[in-house]
Amino acid sequence: MRFVSFFVDGKNRIAPEPLAPRHHHSISTSFYNLHNVDPPPLNEGYSFNTTLQAELAGKLLLLDELSLSLNEVHDHYDHGYIRYNKGIDNEQGKWKCNRCGNNEPRLFASFSCYRCKEMQCVYCRNCIMMGRVSQCTPLVSWIGPSLNWKDRNCESVWEGMLSSAQENASLRLEEKIGVKDELLIWAVCGAGKTEVLFQGIEKALKTGQRVCIATPRTDVVLELLPRLRKVFPGVTLSGLYGGSMDHMDGAQLILSTTHQLFRFRKAFDLIIVDEVDAFPFSYDKTLAYAVQQAQKAEALIVYLSATPDRKMKQRAEDGKLPSVKIPKRYHGFPLPVPHFLWCGHWKKKLKKNKLPGNVMNWINHQLERNRQGFLFVPSVRTLEQIVPLLKEMNPLIEGVHAEDPDRKEKVIRFRNGETPILVTTTILERGVTVPFTDVAVLGTEEEIFTESALVQIAGRAGRSKDDPAGEVLFYHYGKTTAMVQAKRHIEQMNREAGL
Repeated sequence: MRFVSFFVDGKNRIAPEPLAPRHHHSISTSFYNLHNVDPPPLNEGYSFNTTLQAELAGKLLLLDELSLSLNEVHDHYDHGYIRYNKGIDNEQGKWKCNRCGNNEPRLFASFSCYRCKEMQCVYCRNCIMMGRVSQCTPLVSWIGPSLNWKDRNCESVWEGMLSSAQENASLRLEEKIGVKDELLIWAVCGAGKTEVLFQGIEKALKTGQRVCIATPRTDVVLELLPRLRKVFPGVTLSGLYGGSMDHMDGAQLILSTTHQLFRFRKAFDLIIVDEVDAFPFSYDKTLAYAVQQAQKAEALIVYLSATPDRKMKQRAEDGKLPSVKIPKRYHGFPLPVPHFLWCGHWKKKLKKNKLPGNVMNWINHQLERNRQGFLFVPSVRTLEQIVPLLKEMNPLIEGVHAEDPDRKEKVIRFRNGETPILVTTTILERGVTVPFTDVAVLGTEEEIFTESALVQIAGRAGRSKDDPAGEVLFYHYGKTTAMVQAKRHIEQMNREAGL
């Protein structure tokens, strides 16, 4: 977009070219070329638009993402209620995206821009899926009065009971609310860590704090959203993920994928990062930047994980990261220990449209017992080869992967018991809880099945107190270090729990 810079009563002002005063004598230029973009002082007598306040408070958004007209938005700039921020900066010869923090040269490109009329307008490729941030696109932030959630009904209506280990972790979290600090809650798969959060979240909400639970996967958002709505019925709650229609602006409690945090700035007093070790959070440094930018100066950051990485474990062991461990599942039974089963050259068999005999036996066994099962595979290609073969055995068997347009519906069908076997990539290694379910992995020797991934996959079984001893089978064409370490990890947690 092209802006104009001019003076009013000796002070510099800016305006989008279509809204510039007619008497100005300046030449319009790309927003990037402006040197002083500071807004006027706040006019406290101005009647600001509360919809814009709710949309923008604690956020950094493109003009295209706002519901108000450009004229209405800019009127708030003229009265000191919003700020126009550079979308792209150049720091010591390196480009930087001010939304996602990307500074990798390979993740920037340029194009001939219709809006600013520049032949080389640089944009960020890293966060383009959320709308293009380029040199000429300002990011808009709110600098007017803050949102206020005090005196609202923030009571939790959850009436469940916590185990002693859960209660200990819950109290540790509650003690930390309102303190600038970090806390690692290291909880085994199926420990009931969501319930552990309720007391702490309630305390934060009652004191007028804004809370975010950030998770790497859309599936986890979809699973937690209805649960949190039941627990906190009086709280404004929004679920944010790619393609979601739920954008309750100004919500006090946000459940979000980590990518959606790119849009927030100094917004939250409490951020809970779920599955901090998971892809994509563990691989994309800009997601850590997103968490950092979304927190207020005095915020508490809580990390949840069943499999914290080596660096986080070391910080906890050295006393540099406050931590609390929940080594036992909420129902008190041990974690299912995986069994290793050699299945031969399964890829060679697949080329002949066949599956290893022992894998087929497991599928038949599950179907005969009318017992659901996850079958994890290493790639989408493998999934697409296997699903047609299994559909010949039972047409209700389905496959799901990250880019599947019907992913949400397929997971719901499996959760409702309509799908006997769900073939899946590692996209469902976390967050999806289905009772009376066993787990098998085909091609466990593949590189994608890390220790962390295998621990999480094994954690899909035995999660119900009515069925605590689910079966976990690792079919392989050669044992790997990751497989052995995952088994040891699970056995160690069972020992620590005294099981």
